[in-house]
This record gives sequence, structure tokens and C-alpha cells, in this order.
Amino acid sequence: MATSRLQMQAITKDFPGVRALDNASFEVHPGEIHALCGENGAGKSTLIKILGGVYPFGTYSGDMRINGTEQQFHAVRDAERAGIAIIHQELALIPEMTVAENIYLGREPRRFGVIDRQRLYHEAGELLSQFGLAIPLAKPVYALGIGQQQLVEIAKALGRSLQAPMEQRRSLQVPIKQRRRLQSGNALLLVLDEPTAALTESEVDILHRILARLREKGVACIYITHKLKEIFQIADRVTVLRDGKTVGTHATTSPECTEDVLISQMVGRELSTLFPERLTDKGSDEGEVALRVENLSTYPSEPPRLENISFEVRRGEILGIAGLMGAGRTELIGTIFGAYKGKWSGELFIAGTPVQIQAPSEAIQQGMALVSEDRKRYGLLMDADVVHNMTLVSLGLSEDLVSYGILNHNAASDKSAHYVDRLQIKTTSLEVPVSHLSGGNQQKVVLGKWLMTHPKVLFLDEPTRGIDVGAKAEIHALMAKLADEGVAIVFVSSELPEILGMSDRVLVLHEGKITGEFINDTLTQAEILRCAAGT
Repeated sequence: MATSRLQMQAITKDFPGVRALDNASFEVHPGEIHALCGENGAGKSTLIKILGGVYPFGTYSGDMRINGTEQQFHAVRDAERAGIAIIHQELALIPEMTVAENIYLGREPRRFGVIDRQRLYHEAGELLSQFGLAIPLAKPVYALGIGQQQLVEIAKALGRSLQAPMEQRRSLQVPIKQRRRLQSGNALLLVLDEPTAALTESEVDILHRILARLREKGVACIYITHKLKEIFQIADRVTVLRDGKTVGTHATTSPECTEDVLISQMVGRELSTLFPERLTDKGSDEGEVALRVENLSTYPSEPPRLENISFEVRRGEILGIAGLMGAGRTELIGTIFGAYKGKWSGELFIAGTPVQIQAPSEAIQQGMALVSEDRKRYGLLMDADVVHNMTLVSLGLSEDLVSYGILNHNAASDKSAHYVDRLQIKTTSLEVPVSHLSGGNQQKVVLGKWLMTHPKVLFLDEPTRGIDVGAKAEIHALMAKLADEGVAIVFVSSELPEILGMSDRVLVLHEGKITGEFINDTLTQAEILRCAAGT
């Protein structure tokens, strides 16, 4: 049996009113990629925050050992010194700084005590090139999409994992190629929390190749993901958590380890299907046209540009929008919703009536709702409670909530409680800040916020990104129910099985143009990919 790189035994962690971890145990071997899976709220992120020193020794019970030696981390720096590099779901990037500056943040190369910017950009360029990442070095991080920001965070952490021993690292004067030869296993353990949630398939392949190389060098990796297919593609073993407890650990090559087994252990029940049956026929043209877009074009200074986009979506229809990252999917629905800041041309019609929408407030008044791809940046006030977040958009639409400029707290609580119950949001109280909720429950709060406006057209941008299989099934069922109730749904997804499983029709974008439009009856992933690639 291989010597353990990491042992976490009988870990228990309590928060007010909640036991996040309950006697959980976990073990990782050198050179192993060990997947960690479970529903949102199962305790995965809490376990990793203990490992990373975010929750210091003394705030939890249990035993943690690295290479057989007991560890008591009192701060994040203690974990870093022990050779642990963690990429959290919450990206630790400075939006106003450039890509290169973020990659070397806190360990900038210096010359005579001053940051050597020429060397910094050169080193960052070599690092990205080594990992096969094409991201503009001088671009501020806030100007990147969430997917590219994720890649920057990964490059930043992997760059640290390839550092030379401390005496060379202080000056960063050693070229990257030489540093790779000099490294002595400083990163004993690399942890990735949902690293591919915002990545395209090609970017996922790049990451997997990087991890395979690190595995060959003896670096152990903990890989947290909701994408079960990835577990079998990249991981050697997988551990399942449920309700803060360790349910089981399996070798991924074992015939007893299947997706159905993992799902059953994660959710504690059999999950028959992720994609519900629809009452309406696929591709039905009987419903009233809820939204029609004609010749929509944008005029940004750089891609992605939208060129002559025309489509329509009917009441009760789910229209899926597919394409590679940078194809213009998010820009398309953002422009329709009035969130685009640049110039655009074209015509929009709601229920056959032409409308001019220049701001999200106008789109909301027209019965539109948008669940954005980055819920923490655009969808939630993280320090505000569930009621505040749930009612935020409805304040100007409902006389029940606001009268003479005064908020009716009882009505706000009652309406919020209704959607918490309808969406099965797990929270100890309506007054709990949403930052204390799991990612899946945060997403449900965003959905509840928009459902409270009773939208006629609902835009969903990556609605199940970073969501566990149980919550995915719940959101898919909600989408189907809303469509059956007559809501027109336009949703963007990078997961082709989700596009095929949920859409009545599919639009495919490539470089800002529609390259394919299909009724989803015999549509295949290969057809979508061909159009997405522009071939």
C-alpha cells in the first residue's frame, strides 16, 4: 500500500446550527489524483478549507497528517509552507490588475528592490505557453469572462507548484525551464475545487494533460467536481461525502464503481433521470411567439461581435444556445436584456410588439429575467440575507412588497418563504446571509429572485454550473415545469448533454454568428460541435 501523502481522520466541524462535517475521513497517496464528490452542502469545501488553513486548528476536531506528520495549521500561510496549493471556487484574483500581475501576485520578480515588469511579463508568458493557455497578459482580469478568469487562477496555482526551492524562489531569477528541473516537490498536494466548471472541452483537455504531468512528478491532487464523467477520465480513486460524512471510497477502475453508484451514494436515493419528460412536443410551432430578435449586431472594439442574429422563441419553448467560449452566447442574451454597454443595432419584439430596451430595468418591465453565469458577481449580494436577495428585483414591481416607499417585511418574508419551499432551498433561516449557503442553494436563491417577478421570457446563462447532480435534476425539472406553464426559456450551456436533454430547439453560435439551428429530435453532439467550430 502506498504511503499516504495526506490523512484526514475523524474531522468534525460545526457552524451555528449546522454540522458541516461529521467524523469525515479522507486519504490521498503521492502521485494520485483523488476525486472528491458530493452534493452541494455535503462538506467538500469545508474539508478543503480546513486543509488549507482557512479554518484554523482548534475550530474543528480530528487529526490531519501530511507524510505521516501531524499538522496544526493556524493560517493559510502554514498550509502553503507545508506544500499545499489550493484553487478555491471563489477566485482569488484582483480584477483591476492584469493577467500577468495576478499570476505573480505576492512573488513578483524584482531588480534592485523594484518589480521587474519586463521579466514579470516574460515569465508569465512562458508559464501560460507551457500550459497551452492563450490569454492576453496585459488585459485586466475584470475584462475576462469567468472561464478565462478560472484559467488564470489555475495558472497562478500551478505556477506556484513549479517554483524552485526557497533560495531560488526569493529572487525569481531562474528561468522557468530551469526551475522545472530544480523543483523539489514544494507542491506536495494540489487541490482544485470545481476547476472545469467554466471551461470549454478543449480547455478541460489542457487541464487534464497538465494534471497527468504533475502526477508523473509525484504531486498528489484532490479534484473536486460535479461532473461525474471527469472523475472516470482523470481520477485514480474517488471519495463520496454526504451530509458531512464519508460514504465510501472507490477505485475508479473497479467494475463496482459506476456513475449510478456514485449518484446513489451522493444523494442517498436512486436518481432515475437528470432530464424530465416534457408535456409539450419538441419543436412545436403552436405557441405564441414570446420574443423575436431580428438582425441583432453589436459594435465592440474587439471580439466577440454579434453579426445579424435573428431568432424567435415561443411561449412554452426551451431554446438552447450552444457554442464554444467566446462565441458570443453570453453577449447575445446580455444585449437583449439591456446589459450591453456598447453600440448595437437590430429589432426586438415582445409578443409581437416592437420594444426598445437600453437597460435591464426596461427588460424587467417587459417581463424578462436573466440568471447570469456569474451568480456571485451579478446575481447576489453575498453579505445580504435570503429575504433581501430574493425580493431585490421585485421591489419595484409589487405593491404588496412596497407601499409609499416603505418595505412590508412580513410580505417580503412570506413571499421569500414560498420560493424557499418551492425550490427546496436548504437554509436554517431566511435571515442567513447567502454567503453561508452552498453554491447550489445560492443558485436557487437567484432563480427564486427572478421567479418572483413572474417572467414571460427567462434567460438562463449556465444555470447548473458548479451544481451537484441532485440540484441539477431539480433545476431541470423546474425549467420543464416553467415551460409547461407557458414561460419562454432561452438558456446557454457549455454541457452538450444538457443542451440535448433540455432543449426543444438549439441555436449554435460561432464567432458571433448563427451557424446552426436545429429542432432537437435526432440532433447529435457531433452536429453541434461541427457548427460550433464553424465547419
